[in-house]
Order: sequence, then structure tokens, then C-alpha cells
Amino acid sequence: MTRFQELDAVTQDVLAQIVSGTYPDPDGGAPLEVATRSVVVAKSLAGTEGELVAPLGLGSRLAIVSDRTTHGVLGARVERALAAKGEVVSVILPTRPHADGETVAMIREATASADALVAVGSGTINDLCKYASAQDRKPYAVFGTAPSMNGYTSVNAAITVHGHKKSLTAQAPLGAFMDLSIMAAAPVRMIRSGLGDSLCRPTAQADWLLAHLLFDQPYRNMPFHLLAPDEMPMLEETDALVAGDIEAMERLVRTLLLSGFGTAIHGTSQPASQGEHLISHYADMLGDAAWPFSFHGEQIGVTTLSMARLQQAVLDGPPPELAPDRNNEASFVARFGEALGKSCWAEFAQKRLDGARAAALNQRIAERWQRIRATIAEVIYPVELLEKALRRAGAPMRPQDVGWPEPFYRTALRHAREIRNRYTFLDLAADSGRLDGLADRI
Repeated sequence: MTRFQELDAVTQDVLAQIVSGTYPDPDGGAPLEVATRSVVVAKSLAGTEGELVAPLGLGSRLAIVSDRTTHGVLGARVERALAAKGEVVSVILPTRPHADGETVAMIREATASADALVAVGSGTINDLCKYASAQDRKPYAVFGTAPSMNGYTSVNAAITVHGHKKSLTAQAPLGAFMDLSIMAAAPVRMIRSGLGDSLCRPTAQADWLLAHLLFDQPYRNMPFHLLAPDEMPMLEETDALVAGDIEAMERLVRTLLLSGFGTAIHGTSQPASQGEHLISHYADMLGDAAWPFSFHGEQIGVTTLSMARLQQAVLDGPPPELAPDRNNEASFVARFGEALGKSCWAEFAQKRLDGARAAALNQRIAERWQRIRATIAEVIYPVELLEKALRRAGAPMRPQDVGWPEPFYRTALRHAREIRNRYTFLDLAADSGRLDGLADRI
């Protein structure tokens, strides 16, 4: 048996246990359960597409949704295979479609007569289909075309609504099918994007753990337990990954799928999306459309380095002393505009510290900071390790590498926390009066 076959067998075993509901919960609960009924990762899926989809019971009329690029890469092949099994509606979006409310509405109209949707693509196509199908209460499945993000098996979709990028509740695919030959042949920037999206595990876990330790918010070890066996080997072989090595690609795809399952099992994106994602979302919402295009995961690689530096600076400093927040709805409207300002304020107001909340947190920090600090320090990595992984892959590491001007990025660091009700180290630094200074040097 080759090393690839050994790795592939291990992957199928873990994924199959999760799909079948037999994987033990690392946190001591019932075995893990997901709505996804089939996950297949193989060196090639050519000629098996129909057999993979048939057991899912999606119906006799399937809408195959791709864009002009992914249709050529895999969509046409999937359409031919499924047309031999039933009726197919081909929906081909423009290259680089937008994951927004308008595109969701267009997909729903184009697939109105279908029993189910089959997405053929990566991040945007998958998010659009999982959200559109959920709105219409139709099942969907996905054939991945690039290892560019961890959302294939998640239940959330990143959709921009009236200019505000949100993580909306959608649904999991009934089937997720990954052809590693297709994945390894994806544009190298998309491979680097998947690496970047995977890199944020330590910063996301640290932010989530912070909210748990400060506010007693629910927290689970499960999502990180799933990722632990592959994480360090993946970070040590990033040069092989971008060189097209199938074994390295298998590890990245496995990581992306398991990360998605971690969020699906928990029920929100908290295990995989925290401060680093807020900065990226801020740039998506308020950046200049004329700036060069960058993939989501490319951005996350950059913002993860900033969050890692920020977290380390706060943990290395004295116990934070928090002050009540001085923002109000009027200041948000002045900063973001009427509609977006009110939408962001509705999110931010839920976590905003008034005098009483600040006093209660200061008491907790005074009593527990050393324990809080030590607990979080156990889950983070040195910034140098994360930098090395990106550098070996030739991935973006600085704001300018993804087309973000330095002044804009510093503004994003200061205000990204204001777009969502998720308390992170960005909030802790701001509430303790340190964010302005740190934003100029991280």
C-alpha cells in the first residue's frame, strides 16, 4: 500500500465515523453527529459522479450550479454524469460571482423547478448554493474544485446583505466530494488561500477561549481535537503543498473538511472565525473595488499574523484594565453610513461594555488573569511559526500583498471589532486602551 493510500484510508475512516455518527465526542458527550451523509476524498472521482450522488436521494431534477471557470474544470463533467441519471438544469454564473443577496435571489429563481442543487466550485459557489437551497428548503451537494477554504461542510454561509457581510445560517451538504487531482491542479493562489484559512486555528481558538473565560460563553475542545493530528505536519509541508504534492493536498483537504465539521457540530462559526475574520470582512465591506482581487484565505493568512501579534502583546503585558465603551449609534452612522452603521450597531451593542459590565470584568481579570493567560497561551503558536508556513508557500504575509493600503489596514484593525457581536482580543485591547497603539505596529 502506498503512503497516499494509507493516508486516504485514514481520512475516509475519520470522516466516515463522523458522517455515520460513531465518532466519540472528545468533550464527553454523545457521539458526534452531522447532517452530511456522504464525504468522499479520492485521488480521482472521474466516472463515479453519478454513483456518488444517487444514494443521496436528491430527486430527479437537479440544478448544477457552477461559474464559467468551475464549469470548465469540473462542472461539465458532473453535468454529463448526472444527466445520465435524470434531468439536469445547468446554471452557470459569471466568473468570480459575488456572495450577496442579489446573487442568491438569482440562483433561487434559476433553480426554482429543481428538486435539489449541486454546487460545483469552492467558497463563493458553495456559500451561494448552501444558502439559496436552505432558503428554498431543498437539499444540496457539492463537488469541490479548489482547497481554498473550510466552508464545504459547514452550516454557515458568508453572504453580504445590503453591504454588511454576515455569517448566515444555511445548511450542510448531504454529500461533499473532493477529487484530489482537481484540487492539486487548482491555481496556486487558491491552494495558498486554503492554507491561509487553516492557519487561523490558533488565533480563532484563543479569541473564543477568551470570550469563554471572561463571559462564561459556551466553548468546546472538539473542533480543535479533530484538527490536531494534521495541523503541525501540514504547516511543515507547505512548500510541497503548493508544488502539487497529492499527499500534502490530502492533508489540507482533510483539515478543511474537519474544520467545517467542527463548526457544523458546534452550530456556529466560532471555532474557525474570530478576530482575524472580522478584519478580513471589514476590508471586504469597506475596501475599494478598484484594489486588486484577493481570495478570502489569502486575506486570512495576513490577518491571522496580525491577530497572533496582538494576542501575544496583550498576553505579555500587564493585566488589562477595562473602561466603559464610549461608542453610540450616532458614531457608528457617522463612521459607516446610515444603513451599515445601524446594522453594525445592532451587532456591536450586544457586546458593548457599560460601566457595570466593565467593573465586573475588571474584578474577574484581577482575580483570574494569570490563569486566563496561561490557559490561552497553551493553544497559540509563536508568530514566527505561522510566518514560516506562509513564507515557504509563497503566500501573502503583509497587507500590501493582498492589495490593502497600509493606512486602510490600520483603520481596519481599529474598527473591525465593530461589525459583529463576537468578543475577541481586538475588543480586549480596545477596552483597555491599547488597540490604537498596537494597530500601528502589528
